Amino acid sequence: MGIKVLFIYPNTYGMNMLPPAIAMFSSILKAEGHQIQIFDSTYYNTDHGIDSDGSKMERLNVVPFKMDKKMLALKTTDWREDLKKQVNEFQPNLIAISATEDMWELGVKIVNEIKEYKLKNKVPVIAGGVFATFAPDLCMKEELVDLVCVGEGENALIDLCKKIGNNDDDFSDITNCWVKKEGKIIKKNSITKPVDINKSPVIDISLFEEARLYRPMSGRVYKMLPVETIRGCPFTCTFCNSPDQMKLYKGLGSNFYRKKRMDLVYKELKYFKDVQKVEYNYFWADTFLGMSSVEFEEFCEMYEDIKLPFWMQTRPETINDYNMKKLKSVGLHRISFGLEHGNEDFRKKILDRRWKNKDIIDKLKIPKKYDISFSVNNITGFPTETKKLAFDTIEINREIDADNANIYAFVPFHGTPLRKMCEDLGLIKHEVITKCLTAESQLNMPQYPPHEIEEIKKCFTLYVKFPKNRWKEIERAEKNDEEGNRIYKLLKTEYLEKYMPAPDADPHGGQEDFDALTDPVCSVPAARAKSQKNEMH
Repeated sequence: MGIKVLFIYPNTYGMNMLPPAIAMFSSILKAEGHQIQIFDSTYYNTDHGIDSDGSKMERLNVVPFKMDKKMLALKTTDWREDLKKQVNEFQPNLIAISATEDMWELGVKIVNEIKEYKLKNKVPVIAGGVFATFAPDLCMKEELVDLVCVGEGENALIDLCKKIGNNDDDFSDITNCWVKKEGKIIKKNSITKPVDINKSPVIDISLFEEARLYRPMSGRVYKMLPVETIRGCPFTCTFCNSPDQMKLYKGLGSNFYRKKRMDLVYKELKYFKDVQKVEYNYFWADTFLGMSSVEFEEFCEMYEDIKLPFWMQTRPETINDYNMKKLKSVGLHRISFGLEHGNEDFRKKILDRRWKNKDIIDKLKIPKKYDISFSVNNITGFPTETKKLAFDTIEINREIDADNANIYAFVPFHGTPLRKMCEDLGLIKHEVITKCLTAESQLNMPQYPPHEIEEIKKCFTLYVKFPKNRWKEIERAEKNDEEGNRIYKLLKTEYLEKYMPAPDADPHGGQEDFDALTDPVCSVPAARAKSQKNEMH
């Protein structure tokens, strides 16, 4: 018997990528005969977190854009009223929270708003995702949470929905789940082997409102959907949860790191292009080029028929002249590289990333040869780091000269080796739940306190782009006082004029009208784009 499942997706404005896991779960459960809805808080003012993209624009890390050109502005209705109305009309039999660690508290806040419905109708609440996997004890502390899924949730949700449909309230044997009854944990079920991602259905787009299908990229807003090619990662970066995921599934008869067959990827891409009319593809893979030469050629041959612009994430060591030239020819538009830190010894010892700076610099010359835009992601505020060490990150970014150099404060997420290190050093307690990547550092380190981390974040891009004879001026702009903010404002205006990349000029048919970008922060790049457009015509 089919049941009604309501997914809760706690999220804040600026985090605009559609959640692929929920979309996949929806397809799986609908095939089982269940009805699915979602409450997605992305475009509500929930007073939680910050505008991620707005924060990055303020720090000059991204090309400015206007989300409301696609009617993607915040909703004017109250999220609490909309949630309660949806619940009362839909009458779900199961509530499922899918949350990252930084959104967990918002997820709890949302569920608490429908506490009366949950208790009155005895509706179970299950929590899942990376945070639930690596901090199930913290999730279980919440009064309204009945089950926590540790690991992948496909089979757990199928089993749970079947039980509810059969009026069976004994959840003690649900795959991968910690189970609570009458406020006490009664069972911690073992984890089963990883699912076969080649059996995963095409994600369910119909679950989401139209606005969730759009995302900014290089100053434009595109209809963009995620496409899974790889699940897991073969690398062991200590700030990431991949090492702990591999450990979690070790010895279960199947590696957590899996690749999807290209014919299935093609099927999904064709559906997105022909039916959903997407303008841009994002490959949902931690290291997209973590593939063999045979797999690479297969991808290129497949994508030749798609020919939409696409964005990928990969590591500098995975690129070369051949694959960049080939990918450019089939639609590669932009790459995100994870550099993280500019000091070789620190990067090797603390982050387990072992490439030499010279090799990274040489590799990142290659995309420019083929007119491929790229961004470099950096992190500061790692445990044992200093402000002086952070300038090594600035120096290497000056040599790389990426289209965008992003900087984030380190976040000690649960389920990462560096979280354990931070706890062992007494920098953070286990029960502390972390905040957003774009928020302030949560580590109060005497050698590199939060205010110094914020100073580096604030002026990082200025240090990277301006000549060194301006560094004394930038140093003064770091300070959050009247004079420092005045200088920063002047430098920011100069940066927008001289260094901010213009929005893309229609790569493969996107629809954004740049002439309508009238926001003050967007005026300079928009004007430059307009000038370039006029010159071409």
